[in-house]
Amino acid sequence: MEAFLNWLNSIIWSNALIALCLGAGLWFTFRTRAMQLRGFAEMCRLTVTGQKSEAGVSSFQALAISMAGRMGIGNIAGVATAIAYGGPGAVFWMWVMGFLGASTSYIECTLAQIYKEKDAEGRYRGGPAYYIEKAMGLKWYAVVFAVATVVATGLLLPGVQANAIADSASGVLCSGDAALCAGLGGAGMLKLWIGLAVAVLLGLIIFGGIKRIAAFAELVVPFMALAFILMAIVVMALNIEKVPAMFADIFSSAFGAHAAFGAIIGQAIAWGVKRGVYANEAGQGTGPHAAAAAEVSHPAKQGYVQAFAIYFDTMLVCTSTAFLLLSTGMYNTFRVVVENGIEKLEAVVTGVPGVLPSEGAQFTQAAVESVLPGWGAGFVALALFFFAFTTIMAYYYMAETNLTYLAGVRKTHPLATFLLRIGIIGMVVFGAYHNAATAWTLGDIGVGVMAWLNIVAILILQKPALLALRDYERQKKLGLDPVFDPDALGLRNADFWKSRT
Repeated sequence: MEAFLNWLNSIIWSNALIALCLGAGLWFTFRTRAMQLRGFAEMCRLTVTGQKSEAGVSSFQALAISMAGRMGIGNIAGVATAIAYGGPGAVFWMWVMGFLGASTSYIECTLAQIYKEKDAEGRYRGGPAYYIEKAMGLKWYAVVFAVATVVATGLLLPGVQANAIADSASGVLCSGDAALCAGLGGAGMLKLWIGLAVAVLLGLIIFGGIKRIAAFAELVVPFMALAFILMAIVVMALNIEKVPAMFADIFSSAFGAHAAFGAIIGQAIAWGVKRGVYANEAGQGTGPHAAAAAEVSHPAKQGYVQAFAIYFDTMLVCTSTAFLLLSTGMYNTFRVVVENGIEKLEAVVTGVPGVLPSEGAQFTQAAVESVLPGWGAGFVALALFFFAFTTIMAYYYMAETNLTYLAGVRKTHPLATFLLRIGIIGMVVFGAYHNAATAWTLGDIGVGVMAWLNIVAILILQKPALLALRDYERQKKLGLDPVFDPDALGLRNADFWKSRT
C-alpha cells in the first residue's frame, strides 16, 4: 500500500505540476502587472479594515481563517523537509513561489468573491467549485473538485497535521518525564491520547459553525504567528555571526554553486515549490473558501487581502523556520541514490544525527533547544500545536463548504454534516497514531489533486478577476470606495452582486 501511495504521489507531483505552479504565478504576475508589488500598501490597509455581517465575516476574520489553513505544519516541519531534500537553496525557491503565489492567490480569491452565493441558512459560500460551475459552465468539473476537496480536507490532510502534533508533543513529554510517558503506555499510546485530546477540542469548535471558527482563528492566528517570528529573531540574534554564511548558503545552493549542494539543484527547485505550495496554498484552491465568506463592497478587496496572506505566510513564518534551522546548523540534507536498483537516502550534511527528513519538526525543536536549552523544544511543540490545530479547523470549514455546494439549493442534510464532523475527528485520532511518512504522502496527494484541478480552472477563468482589478483601481483613482457592479463589466452569473446593485 505504501509503495502504491508513493507511486501515485510521484505521478501527481511530477515536474509538470511544479512547472504549472511556477508558470501560473509568472503569468498572473504579468497579467496583473505585478499587483503584489504595486498594491502592497493597499493590501496592508485592507487587511485591517472591513466589516462583518450576519451572512459574512470581516476581511480580517476571513484572512485569519485562510491563514489558519495556510499556517500548518508545512511552516515548521515542511520547511525542514524541503531543506532536507533540496538543501538551503530550497528556501530561495520558496521565496520565489511566495512572491509569484501572491498574484495567483489574488486571482482565485477574487473569483471566489465574484461568484459567491448565500446558502440555505443565509451564510456566504464560495470557492473553486462555485466559480468553476458559474464561470466555466462545467458542472461535472465543479463536482469533481468539490468531491476531491471533501476527501482531501476532510480525510487526508487532517491526519498530517495531527501526526505532527502527536509526534512533537510526545517527544517533549517522553524526554522530560519518562515515568509519565511509561505510565501512559509509552510513546505510541501517548500519541493516541494526544490525538483523542485534540479531537475533543476540535469537536467543541467545529460543532459551533463558521462564526465560532472565525472567532477562534481571529484570536489565535495572529498571536501564534507573531510569537514564532519573535522566537526566530531571538535565535538569529544569538547566532548573529552565522547569519552571513546562512544567506550565502541559501543563494549559492539555489543555483547549484555550493560545493556540498550543487548536485541537488533540481531538488532545490522542486522541493522549494512543492513545500511552498503546501505551506502558502497559493493555487491549491483552499484559500478561496475563506475569501468568499468575507463581507466586502468589491471582490478585489478580498483578493488584495489574500495576496497579503501569501506574503505573511511565506516571507515571514516559513522564513522564520528556515532561519532557525540554518543559523543554528540544526538540519540534515539528503539526496536519493540508487544502489543495485534500490533507492536509499544518502546524507550530504548532518546537523541532527539519526533524524530523517520525514521528522521535520524535530529539526526545528533541536534548533531552538541548541540556543535556549530546557524549553526550546517545548516552545516549538506548543507553536506547532496551534499551527496544526487551526489548520485542521480551517480544513473542516473547506470540506463543509464543498459539502454545501454538493447539496445545491437544498439545505445540507444534518446527517451528512454530522458524518463529516465525525470523519474529520476520526482522522485526527488515526493520523496522530499512524506512521508519519504515510500521513505526509496522503497529504501531498490531497494537495496535488486540488492544485491540478484549481490551477487549470483559474488559468481559464482569469478574465473576471482581471476586470475586477482594473475596475477597483479605476474607482480608487477617482477617490471612491469601490463598489462592484458585474453588469458594468459584462460578467454573467454573478447573481449575488446583481442582487446588491
